[in-house]
Amino acid sequence: MSEQLIKHFARFVEIKEANIPGILSFFQPISLLKKENLLREGSICTSHYFVVKGCLRLFFVNEKGVEQTIQFALENWWLTDYMAFQNQQVSNFYIQAVEKTEVLAISLSAQEQLFLQFPPLEKYFRLIYQRAYAASQLRIKYLYHFSREELYEQFITAYPEFIQRIPQYLLASFLGFTPEYLSELRKKKRS
Repeated sequence: MSEQLIKHFARFVEIKEANIPGILSFFQPISLLKKENLLREGSICTSHYFVVKGCLRLFFVNEKGVEQTIQFALENWWLTDYMAFQNQQVSNFYIQAVEKTEVLAISLSAQEQLFLQFPPLEKYFRLIYQRAYAASQLRIKYLYHFSREELYEQFITAYPEFIQRIPQYLLASFLGFTPEYLSELRKKKRS
């Protein structure tokens, strides 16, 4: 499980072999069943999660009681409620396993200690945060710029691995569609 995390670190920064056991000591493995919550709205967000296997989603429940998915995380992706994690505050979101999932969790205090003991990892996390923020900005642009059909086309082109793994109702929630509308788009595409 931890080899995957070390390989991901090595994509962005140099990791000395001798430091690997010390680095890994900061992470806690967590196994989740499908639809099991890792974080609930109203709970303090204590950890940042690296997906080793499976898929997570970040969502909130709107005033009508409808779940709105705002982010997914597959293998080698990180996920948390960034604001609540950084400030150790109550979260406005849920994090839930879409399928059976294994993650490595790091608390904020452990992450700060990790940075002190292994400075290259501070650069790694800065790069990860920058990429996540850039992806968020691009998603907002797409929501404003594309028609619904274009948004769907862009998503399936950019992330084909999601189409096979994400249930249609969750994909619809992420794209801001009803499941029925997404079904119509898929039928139209097959025709």
